[in-house]
Amino acid sequence: MGFIQIIEYKTSRYDEIDALVETFLAETDGARTVANSTVTKDRDNANTYVTIVEFPSYEDAMKNSELPQTAAMAEQMAKLCDGPPIFRNLDVVRTLEG
Repeated sequence: MGFIQIIEYKTSRYDEIDALVETFLAETDGARTVANSTVTKDRDNANTYVTIVEFPSYEDAMKNSELPQTAAMAEQMAKLCDGPPIFRNLDVVRTLEG
């Protein structure tokens, strides 16, 4: 069963976060277990972003979480945010296409 993590955060330093993510992607190429990731910007709330990260399973998400680069990125990202991020951890029950 799939697993999705949603991370909502506020930042006035998005460009720095984006650069941080690019570094993370380069450092974890071939090691991370993310199936798909989408970054969104809230149209109604300034400087508010939501990242939707999809994994094949909860177990794969935990493997990704255990990467040292994941912990380092989360720590650095927290310093660039205007408050603590909000995490939602979701088991996929059903998906529909179209």
